[in-house]
Amino acid sequence: MADESPRSKRRTLMWLVGAGVAVALAGFLVIYFVVFPTSSPKPFKLSTATVTSATTSAGTATVASSPSSGRWSIAAGSQAGYRVREKLAFLPAESDAVGRTSQVTGSAVVTLSKQSLHISTASFTVAVNTLTSDRSMRDEKIHSIGLESDRYPNATFVLASPVTIAVSALSGHVARVPVTGTFTIHGVSRSETIPIELGLAGSTLQAAGSLTFPWGAFGMTAPSVGGFVNVTEKATMEFDLRLARA
Repeated sequence: MADESPRSKRRTLMWLVGAGVAVALAGFLVIYFVVFPTSSPKPFKLSTATVTSATTSAGTATVASSPSSGRWSIAAGSQAGYRVREKLAFLPAESDAVGRTSQVTGSAVVTLSKQSLHISTASFTVAVNTLTSDRSMRDEKIHSIGLESDRYPNATFVLASPVTIAVSALSGHVARVPVTGTFTIHGVSRSETIPIELGLAGSTLQAAGSLTFPWGAFGMTAPSVGGFVNVTEKATMEFDLRLARA
């Protein structure tokens, strides 16, 4: 049998190198998902234990009897971010990939009486270019793919319809109400109605909720890294806002 030609040898060498790189990458990805699985923070959720401190022994919200009507601004403890499920080829990760940031700004105009809490206007901005997760590689990638946060550094929400709720529903309870507003993500604006949880804790108004959507709804393409790491067809934006009287 004749010896292999130099060209054939080069092709064989290139194939071996390519196969070695593919095996190494596959091994890395298996380790990424299986050996060191993501430990996801739980979705934002208010609890009655959190808001009980907002009531008196008589069961009336203390904030309702104080001069607290006016503009309320984002306070410390506010967070927002994303939640997606990643896949290694066809193997889903064991838990969600979650990125969050505390770089949230905004305010709401609130009118309080003994009977009701009324939110007439509200707008919030999240600096999505500051989102971080438990994977630095993931954090770097979303700057240029998917969310493209280098190109679209902020996401916003503007309340479209006022919200009114009875103070009695907030007295030691978590109130669940539908809220309609305009979300702007990835430079695309959409009107959405979502359920949120509201609570009063001392002098702080709390609101938690989420919006789940197909990537294409906001002009995004689901991220893919080398065809190996992909995400499912939908993403979730979630938030936990704390507002205090400005």
